[in-house]
Amino acid sequence: MASSGSSPRLRAVLFDRDDTIAYTDPAVYREAAAWAAGRFGLDAQVVSEALAAQWKARALSWRDLRTHEDEADFWMTYGLKLTGRLGLPESLAAEWMEAYPYERYMKPVPGAREVLGELCSRGLKIGVLSNTLPSIHRTLQALELHDLVDVAVATCVIGTHKPGAGAYAHALEALGVPPHEVLFVDDKVENVAAARELGMQATLIDLQGENPQAIHDLRAVLELVG
Repeated sequence: MASSGSSPRLRAVLFDRDDTIAYTDPAVYREAAAWAAGRFGLDAQVVSEALAAQWKARALSWRDLRTHEDEADFWMTYGLKLTGRLGLPESLAAEWMEAYPYERYMKPVPGAREVLGELCSRGLKIGVLSNTLPSIHRTLQALELHDLVDVAVATCVIGTHKPGAGAYAHALEALGVPPHEVLFVDDKVENVAAARELGMQATLIDLQGENPQAIHDLRAVLELVG
């Protein structure tokens, strides 16, 4: 089933970020590759391959970051490794990271602002709980959703990631709402299962429309809330 059901006592909706209220836009990667190719005199395809290879190499190394300073160091090192892959001077790393920061690759999913705004108008608190870097507030601002979010928790900052119970407990405490009065929405089956085990109502979302057990459009959340 897509959802464990809704309740008239619902007081908050807690969203995942990536592939739930936001997505990484492949078009921006192509744009970044074209920008770097033009700026540094490279082949766009070569740059695209370097971008993909560098992200793959660092895909899980972000999980132990705790502070904004940690993240800044992470991205500078990332930029240095990226320019190194392409045989570029290290001095160009900062320019590249400034031109295409992490949040620039993100876009809100269709209906995101509409859905969060409607939930707010119904008197519900809005939270975001994401396995992500400390810069969650900056990313939400780039998505133009920050003003609709009451609580935003980046699991890197608290040192425990979904589906660990501690991540949910931190978000619930910040929201000030007991588990049974929260609807949790996430694109990972294991995260939804963990939320249900803790007493939350929970819904799986699949924006690709492939999982029949999930909702396929964020706007369906409004029907679940009632």
